[in-house]
Amino acid sequence: MQISITFKNIDSSDALKSHIHEKFDRLDKMLDYPAKANVVLSVEKLRSIVDINLHCGKLKIFAKEESDNNMYAAIDALSDNIKLQVRKYKDKQRHHLSGDKQSIKINGMALESSEIIDE
Repeated sequence: MQISITFKNIDSSDALKSHIHEKFDRLDKMLDYPAKANVVLSVEKLRSIVDINLHCGKLKIFAKEESDNNMYAAIDALSDNIKLQVRKYKDKQRHHLSGDKQSIKINGMALESSEIIDE
């Protein structure tokens, strides 16, 4: 995963960079295609804000997390949020491509049984 990190109103820190790479390299294993992530770390008054734009094939995710004066907590919450969104996207794709149309089968059977009762 190619990650670009931007710092706004905060000094650049190698510890923050390594923490971001550690969290999002785990996420890279979940993705099917090479990904590109733009991460923006900013501080406004007492809030630490982390934004991410993630592009991977057709998947495009934007997420934003805030924390009270703790950048590491915001990064952790953001990575959990992104993992959840990726997992949800992959489940939708898997369900769509599997041809498993349970709702259609159940509705079709219910329609057939109501026709038998009406006759």
